[in-house]
Amino acid sequence: MIAHLGMYDRPETAAANDRFWTAIKTQLGYGPDSLTRGLADYWPVWNSPDLLFSQTCGMPYRTRLHGNVQLIGTPDYGLDSCPPGYYRSILVARADAADTSLAAFDGLRMAYNDDLSQSGWAAPMTHLQSQGLRPGSLVQSGGHAASARAVAEGRADFAALDALTWEMLKTYDRFTDALTVIAQTEPTPTLPFITALGRNAAEIADAIDIAIRALEPKDRALLHLKGLVRIPAQDYLAIPTPPSPADLIPAA
Repeated sequence: MIAHLGMYDRPETAAANDRFWTAIKTQLGYGPDSLTRGLADYWPVWNSPDLLFSQTCGMPYRTRLHGNVQLIGTPDYGLDSCPPGYYRSILVARADAADTSLAAFDGLRMAYNDDLSQSGWAAPMTHLQSQGLRPGSLVQSGGHAASARAVAEGRADFAALDALTWEMLKTYDRFTDALTVIAQTEPTPTLPFITALGRNAAEIADAIDIAIRALEPKDRALLHLKGLVRIPAQDYLAIPTPPSPADLIPAA
């Protein structure tokens, strides 16, 4: 069986994620001894019949995984101005930009992590289109932190990051001192926990609920975990999906 928590796993949170998984396993009474780490590609894990527990993004879920995995539940990270279990994209630019209004970035270089990212691609593109704006060129970074760094280093003019990643970057990475927020998207359901077909998703959800409450306050704070919300699949499937980067704008 596979347990995997790659989305918000970084050196400062790794030990807390280990304790979170141990607490879940204790409640379940079964599962692997440790989290799977070090993967460059999460798709084999998400599609594996051995998957017991992982976290995916809303866009991969609605575009490719729906029907092939089960939703367990959605973590509530207690993000500002978001309903429980929701998050939003944060658009950032260099703090020394002459004009930090969103309209000033119309036609400029946008960094994005992946074309199947809800917060890095779908949400910001939907937001820009609603304002009659669009990037002039695209820089694919491969990760939210890399997108933010591309802006800080001048390789892109603005980028979209998910709100929890932005909070963690501000806490742990000094290069964010060079960045400022230029816009925020409307909230959408945050990254859900999933399991393979045939697993007892309700049992796993109950174990996660208890595990979150059993964590030490310091670990809950490190992971920003407030609880587990049961958001139905239909809410994920109803979110708009914009054209792919290749269909919209040639890569820089």
